[in-house]
Amino acid sequence: MPANAAKGRTFTESARRAQIVAAAIAVIAEHGYAATSFTRIAKQAGLSSTGMISYHFANKDDLIGEVLTEATRVAYEFIFPRMAAATGHRAKLRARLESNMELVRAHPGHVRALMEIARNAPTTPDFVDERFGLFTGHLRAGQDAGEFGPFNADAMAVAIIGAIDAMVIGLVFHPEVDAAEFGRELADTFDRATRPS
Repeated sequence: MPANAAKGRTFTESARRAQIVAAAIAVIAEHGYAATSFTRIAKQAGLSSTGMISYHFANKDDLIGEVLTEATRVAYEFIFPRMAAATGHRAKLRARLESNMELVRAHPGHVRALMEIARNAPTTPDFVDERFGLFTGHLRAGQDAGEFGPFNADAMAVAIIGAIDAMVIGLVFHPEVDAAEFGRELADTFDRATRPS
C-alpha cells in the first residue's frame, strides 16, 4: 500500500490492522504457514467474520507481507541496539549471534512466524537476501579493518546463517534449553572461525 494511503488511515483502522497482524503471527506460529487461513486468523483476533480482514488486506499475500514487516521490525529492534552498543566488528558479530538466540525466548511467536514464512512462502522473502547481505558486508568490513582473518565472506555468511537457523529451530522446539548459553557457544564458535590467525 502506498505511503500516503497508510498516512490516511484512522487510529481505529491502524489499531484493527495491528490486531489482525498480531493474530496472524500467533496463528502462523501455532499452526504453520500452510494451515493459516483468514478463518483461523479471524477466530484468533476475536472477529465476527473474515470480511474484516478482507477489508484491511487485499489477500493472504498482502497480510503475510505485513506480518513480515512487523516480525522483522521486532527482531531488528531487539538485535541492533545490542550490536550498536558493541565496539568493533568482532564484538558486533558476537552481539548479533547472542541476541539472535535470546530473541527466540523474548519473542517466540515472531521468530516462529518468520521461520514458517521463510521456509514455506512461494517466493523468497526479501529479508532472507537482506540478511545474507548484512553478514557479508559486516565480514568484509571486519577483514578490511584487520579484525577478521582471510576467508571467503560469502561462504562464512552462509555458514553463520545456517548455524543460526539450526540453533533457532532447536530452541523453538526445546523451550527448556538455555538460549543465552546457546548464544555464547555460537558466538565463541564463529569468533574462533573468523579471527585472524
